[in-house]
Amino acid sequence: MDAETKNEGAATGGIAADRLRSIIERVERLEEERKALAGDIKDIFSEAKSAGFDVKVIKQIIRLRKQEPAEIEEQETLLDIYRRALGM
Repeated sequence: MDAETKNEGAATGGIAADRLRSIIERVERLEEERKALAGDIKDIFSEAKSAGFDVKVIKQIIRLRKQEPAEIEEQETLLDIYRRALGM
């Protein structure tokens, strides 16, 4: 194998094939992990439901825990204003 043929395998059209392959394979592995994690999360929600918990409320609590306290307060204030405007 001459040097030119060897270079073509490593970099074709200015693209490092090994590096590109590595990146693609890493993304594929992470997508598989994400798929497995999504299955695990689904199982946990099923467990919560069978234990009598309201899954919709649990998901809402998880969303709230990701937010900043000021953001939560602002949303609750707006919700209260809208409720009063609608006579609720």
